[in-house]
Amino acid sequence: MRLKRNLLILFLLLCVAVIFGLLKGAVNISVTSLLFKDNQAIFNLRLLRIVAGILVGSGLAVSGIALQAILRNSLAEPYLLGTSSGAGLAAVSAAILGVSRIYMPLAAFLGAAISIIIVYNLAREKGVIADKSLILSGVIISVAFSSLIVFLVSLFGNEAMHEMNWWLWGNLQVYDYKLLLLVAFPVILGICVIYLFAQDLNAISIGEEEAVHLGIDTQNLKKILILVTALITASLICICGIIGFVGLIVPHMMRLIVGPNHKILIPTTCLAASVFIIFCDLLSRTLFSPVEIPIGVITAIIGAPVFIILLKKGKRIL
Repeated sequence: MRLKRNLLILFLLLCVAVIFGLLKGAVNISVTSLLFKDNQAIFNLRLLRIVAGILVGSGLAVSGIALQAILRNSLAEPYLLGTSSGAGLAAVSAAILGVSRIYMPLAAFLGAAISIIIVYNLAREKGVIADKSLILSGVIISVAFSSLIVFLVSLFGNEAMHEMNWWLWGNLQVYDYKLLLLVAFPVILGICVIYLFAQDLNAISIGEEEAVHLGIDTQNLKKILILVTALITASLICICGIIGFVGLIVPHMMRLIVGPNHKILIPTTCLAASVFIIFCDLLSRTLFSPVEIPIGVITAIIGAPVFIILLKKGKRIL
């Protein structure tokens, strides 16, 4: 009964967020005039933005849930493994080389894939993935790639690089619904795969030894879910750039509300993360209108204090 109530509340909040997302922006539009032919272009752009927000929020938050469970680290989130910096470096390199913007998502995806392969191989010890090694490898690669991004942007500082810098901080504006559909497939599939392992995540969250005693192949589970979360994150980077802390803030917030059972946590977190991202995007568009703030800045401002609180609580970290 409580679950149904929580789902209903979250669904209603999502409906409210969608309505506000359609009506509010640099230019506010009333409900009656929204469907007028003159406002059709604005309606379509805002609708695509909302759909992108739902995908981004759900994908990043569920990836965060999976990583926190398999790594047994409360501070784990999708960008921990260096996926975002790898995608960003590839996109910046492509822009410098004059590659068409059409191929930018592909460059970002390849960069993310390469970075996760590097991190995975650095962390592997005799065919076994060590949790601490994986986290440290991800941080090292992330710092190294981020430094290269700053170096390239500084060296080739021009208007194109300024636009790229904006993209690296996150932006939900999608102009091509075909690209959105293309990205939606691996993201939704990845979320479904993670949900199928919900019971295994419950077991491994208690302890790896306990999970092994229950017959769970923890090493294979880690390999599968690391690759799935990398695929989700890399796919999302193609359309939204780098948006941090979503996989940290929302899962912890929802654990306080619905508890740690992943069968309940995953669907409720999808709804909550969708609401969170849509409202963050709304803030980014309206806070200093007509100037738009990158959404990654908004999530970082909210996420940094949450990160510090979790760190101060002394939960299981590196």
